[in-house]
Formats: sequence, structure tokens, C-alpha cells
Amino acid sequence: QVQLVESGGGLVQAGGSLRLSCAASGPILSINVMGWYRQTPGKQRELVATITSGSSTNYQDSVKGRFTISRDNAKNTVYLQMSSLKPEDTAVYYCNADIASRSWYFVNYWGQGTQVTVSS
Repeated sequence: QVQLVESGGGLVQAGGSLRLSCAASGPILSINVMGWYRQTPGKQRELVATITSGSSTNYQDSVKGRFTISRDNAKNTVYLQMSSLKPEDTAVYYCNADIASRSWYFVNYWGQGTQVTVSS
């Protein structure tokens, strides 16, 4: 069974930094795009950043220059380094990945989410 397990969330003051990690486990043949999304109560989940297997990245405009997504393909792990955090970055952050497990058919998986709270 493939799972995505996030870690690294927490409470931080505005201007501070946090690093989120997400490790994929289980029978994995290949991982294509990995990414981070976030959601606040009453709002739709929104894309924060994505990274391809070749390390091409894409960011939401509001986090450009402050957040950096990276991945370690050997560890099946994706990271989100968040700096200069703002109260509006407060949300539950979810890891997402397209993974080929027991066959070469890619399935989209979500992590359970990790809370990030930025105090003003």
C-alpha cells in the first residue's frame, strides 16, 4: 500500500521559516510529479508548488521567492522550505504525488495533511 507521510508543520511567528517533508512509502516503481497544496476552512485546496521527476518547478505567485520545493528521488521524498512566512500562509498543507506502484499505471495520492500556523 503506497502512503505519503508528511512532517514538519507547526507554529511559527511571521517572518520565520519551516521545512515540510513528505516521504512516499510502499511498493513504488516510479514517482512523476510531486507537489504541495494547502487548504483553509471554507476554501478550496490550492496548489502551492510542484516539482517533476526532472526537477522542473512551478509555484503559486504568492509564494514565489519565499518557498522552495525540492525532492530526493533516492528517498522518494519531497520537501517544501518556507521562509518569510506570513499569517496568510496559515493552512493545512497536503503532499501530493503521481506514483506507479505495482504496474506502470500512475495513480494520484494525497498525504494526510500537516498544519502550519503563522502568528502575527
